[in-house]
Amino acid sequence: MNSVQRFLHRPFFIKLFNWEYWSFTAVYLWIYPVWVLLCLRTRSFFFFAASNPSIKNGGFLCESKKDITAIIPPQYHPPTVFFTIPAHADAVLQELGRAGLQYPLIGKPNIGGRGRGIKALRNEEDVRRYVSRAYLDFHIQEFVPWKNEAGIFYVRYPNENRGRITGIVRKEFLSVTGDGQHTIRQLLQQDRRAIMYLAGLDKIHGKDLDLVLPSGEKKIVSPYGNHSRGSKFLDDTHLADEALTRQIDHICRQIPDFYFGRLDIRFDTWEALKEGRNFSIIEVNGAGAEPTHMYDPRHSLFFAWKEIIRHWIILNRISRMNHKRGHRYLSFREGLAMFKEDKEWSRKLAEMPQ
Repeated sequence: MNSVQRFLHRPFFIKLFNWEYWSFTAVYLWIYPVWVLLCLRTRSFFFFAASNPSIKNGGFLCESKKDITAIIPPQYHPPTVFFTIPAHADAVLQELGRAGLQYPLIGKPNIGGRGRGIKALRNEEDVRRYVSRAYLDFHIQEFVPWKNEAGIFYVRYPNENRGRITGIVRKEFLSVTGDGQHTIRQLLQQDRRAIMYLAGLDKIHGKDLDLVLPSGEKKIVSPYGNHSRGSKFLDDTHLADEALTRQIDHICRQIPDFYFGRLDIRFDTWEALKEGRNFSIIEVNGAGAEPTHMYDPRHSLFFAWKEIIRHWIILNRISRMNHKRGHRYLSFREGLAMFKEDKEWSRKLAEMPQ
């Protein structure tokens, strides 16, 4: 690596020349006028609340994962137990035992987003540590073993009998492959993506990053399908064929009044998923869901803006149609209260274990 390459390898320049690492505001600020026009069309700044009537705020902000899980057919999601704070580790472990959950497990805040507060729990000690630092209601679910993860964006207009897939993102977990000489930390420092998450990985793995992997051994250092936790997002929308669309529509039609959102799914193979086998829905996101296939490094910022606006227009139309069916928008006061609540949740999420 020459001096120019080393200079451009710094996080500042990686972020500067790759919009996928920009802040939410930096990406969305330029297209907010479109959102305002859509609000004027509905005469409401909070029209999205009518998009998915069975989910709080339509799933835009502050929605409860416990409430969403309750409306998903149980055969489609991993075994999960919900807890309220203050929680005691002994009681949590007893409840997990009664529910028959097996390690490894995943701990998640009941209200969250962008991977915040998600923690892998490999043993009883991990569970105790997670519970002791839980500042929000949380849930613990079995880790889904399937090797693939995708986010599938689904929309259906209320007057239609069948919905469609508008985007598929495939997630590549952040990993390194050993060479028998360099430590995991050194291998991460050589990777332009990994270097953006090195501080967080150091907090999670600590001295384990100083281990030297045997040549050819691959290690996933962040097993979370979140862009904010290091996963690379790749656009696989072209895989939305008739068989996959039929299967996803079949699933989503079983979720009451669900018209707009993204399913995050762990699965074995695309073929099995199309047949309704070997998969599990690990999260359902509503009106606040992003078309995350736009984060594919091959896509430009202009492509991202096009996809965001396209989905905003669909969201607006679905909301207006549901409004005519009797589902209300949030009032201005309720909308402000929602954002205030989200700000408080974000503050508490920052204190959750990573």
